[in-house]
Amino acid sequence: MGNQIIAVDLGGTQIRTARYDLELNLLQRENTLTEAYLGLQSTIERMKVYIRKAMPASAEDVLGIGISSPGPLNPFAGVIVAPPNLPGWLDVPLRDIMESEFSLPVHIGNDANVAALAEASKGAAQGCRHVVYITVSTGIGAGIICDGKLLLGRDGLAAEFGHIPIVLENGTVSSVELEAAGPAIARRVKRSIEEGAKSKVMDIVDGDLKRIDARAVGMAAAAGDELGIAQLAYAGRIIGLGIVSIMHLFNPEVIVIGGGVSKTGDLLFAPMREAVRAQVMDEAYTENLRIEQSALGDDVALIGAAALVATDGGNLDISELDRRF
Repeated sequence: MGNQIIAVDLGGTQIRTARYDLELNLLQRENTLTEAYLGLQSTIERMKVYIRKAMPASAEDVLGIGISSPGPLNPFAGVIVAPPNLPGWLDVPLRDIMESEFSLPVHIGNDANVAALAEASKGAAQGCRHVVYITVSTGIGAGIICDGKLLLGRDGLAAEFGHIPIVLENGTVSSVELEAAGPAIARRVKRSIEEGAKSKVMDIVDGDLKRIDARAVGMAAAAGDELGIAQLAYAGRIIGLGIVSIMHLFNPEVIVIGGGVSKTGDLLFAPMREAVRAQVMDEAYTENLRIEQSALGDDVALIGAAALVATDGGNLDISELDRRF
């Protein structure tokens, strides 16, 4: 049995590969631009090149290859269905392609699902068996570990936290993602400025409305900008309402929040926690609950891809890892 793991983080901007030992300690890391605009085959070939760069001298030392990918995807079939940030990818049998190329077991997981494994293995949820990981970035996704096992569902489509419906005051049905992801925050700030609101965001983007994004809003809010603070608070409340539904369904020990928007810290977390406290059915749900920021930052997908191999595609109970290896 191999004593090392190859991990791949397939993103719309970068392809990152790494080699880990069985305790998920980093041994080597490589990265390159995805250049997804060059098409499917070009991206796959770049993945192969950078997997080889991360390989040890003997492939016999490798237990398997784990790939973190944007969804939607089917982890059981190893098929990438139609990721919005990878143009031209439609029902791509990535597992079969990579197993044929490297003659090694390959496991593929949704980036939010594998991030849950990462946080439970090496991050803010170590030692926990009931874990929810939520990423708040360009989109909003989640991974759930329920009693030590990764929750995948029949077709691997479970835990789509971002698509929990939210009914707005005007009766419109929206969703957590449409209201609280980075683009939604930026869109509301831009609209308010167009309607005459004053904001430090305009100084950050040099007066160019097209450059307004969640990062600029976060920077302005950190500097005391009232519009930015208000819009992050709104997003936090919406995410908090979604978390209440997750709490009532799964009663987790810890909820870990990652993704770029989470870096705004208490500007997002304080209203999020307040919404949870205000709307939870009973304080028994929150009495021993931790809501934490990700401890792994940008490495969460790579560590998660390695953890995917270590847990046999998420099928192995996380408590068995140390005993297995």
